[in-house]
Amino acid sequence: MKVPILPADSYVVVNKTILRNEDRKIVTLLYQPIIGYSAVSLYFTLIDDLDKRELMSEDFTHHHLMNVMQLSLNEIVIARQKLEAVGLIKTYLKKDHINNYVYLLYSPLSASDFLNHPILNVVLYQNIGKKEYDHIVNYFKVPRINLKDYEDVTSSFHEVFTSVSGSEFIENEDIVKEARNNLVLESKIDFDLLVASIPKSMVNERCFSEEVKELITNLSFVYNIDEVHMQGLVRDHLNEKGLVDKMALRKACRNFYQFEEGGKLPTLIYTMQPNYLKSPKGDESAWAKMVYQFESMTPYDFLASKYKNGEPSLRDLKLVESILVDTGLRPGVVNALLDYVLKVNNQKLSKAYIDTIAGQLARLNVETVEDAMKVIEKEHKKLARKYKNSKEKTKEVKYTNPIMKEKVPEWFDKELKETKMDEASRQEMEDLLKPFSDH
Repeated sequence: MKVPILPADSYVVVNKTILRNEDRKIVTLLYQPIIGYSAVSLYFTLIDDLDKRELMSEDFTHHHLMNVMQLSLNEIVIARQKLEAVGLIKTYLKKDHINNYVYLLYSPLSASDFLNHPILNVVLYQNIGKKEYDHIVNYFKVPRINLKDYEDVTSSFHEVFTSVSGSEFIENEDIVKEARNNLVLESKIDFDLLVASIPKSMVNERCFSEEVKELITNLSFVYNIDEVHMQGLVRDHLNEKGLVDKMALRKACRNFYQFEEGGKLPTLIYTMQPNYLKSPKGDESAWAKMVYQFESMTPYDFLASKYKNGEPSLRDLKLVESILVDTGLRPGVVNALLDYVLKVNNQKLSKAYIDTIAGQLARLNVETVEDAMKVIEKEHKKLARKYKNSKEKTKEVKYTNPIMKEKVPEWFDKELKETKMDEASRQEMEDLLKPFSDH
């Protein structure tokens, strides 16, 4: 049971690591999009609580944190839990009439470790989008210099210094050093059972190192893979040395996630357009209301709204999920795409047709709903003109491309951008979105 925390409860901060200037930039650029500003602010506040030697703070009360950060105690606890979840702090408690807390501070992962982490890397990408993600990756990239025509003339230690005879090595303990705390996940994998399920002749004794076990745990968490399926995936991706091919296993788990290996639906289909990619509020035009509709529903909910019984078919769900996973398109963009295809294709979702348009939107790096609607309308009109010109040249050719259907979405009408939505239409829109307002 969680112990209730009070403003009078005391705490002390202990620094378990060496915090460098570069760490602040890593926390801000990489961790903040995941854990939020309040958690990052708490991390830096605890650092500032340390003494001049930056080893351990004096005793403080949580009321001190409330005053400094201008946050409620509940907000501070939530921020602390986020820091614990990503491994930046560990918390210890001694119960008394006034409870005493110890907060151990740890360094963030290096940029390389973070951007190659199977969980943090994925969550960061989903939270900030491809454009911002690529910008951050480029920031941390080391410039490559061609040293082909150069000679390494670096001096070695023995060339500069001479040995001292009769010296004895002195071992020093408890010296401050850079320390990191791993993410803690409750593993769904019984590794004893996993190892026992694979013939001993197939595995090297070094096969299941702590690093490999951590990777398997992370992959099972990210891709929601149960123990039985993970056993098969690991067994199928042992190399000739009897070791796990980590890159091949990552790819296989991703394929499993995309239904190539079967299993549960991933969660992407139940996510909405990120807030930072939504249109500014204030526009009352009918066009803006349609944009808002696409932005405010998950692909699952949007698809469900097109079914009389409110339950999409498994085939359609898999199709939409594959779009989200394979192309990385945003949920709101996918909603606009679905609306268009259903309208021009007699309420049917054609995989080949959807893949073609989704691929183009992905190549154009379309992330906002408005941009998606503009691109789709532009391409439709371009193909419609091509169809019309071809039809005039010959009447013998039959065109069956669904894009040539007469029905098109309402948002193709330019007047919608100027037309204010009447009260009845506004109420209809609000009623439509009401069931999904809690997502």
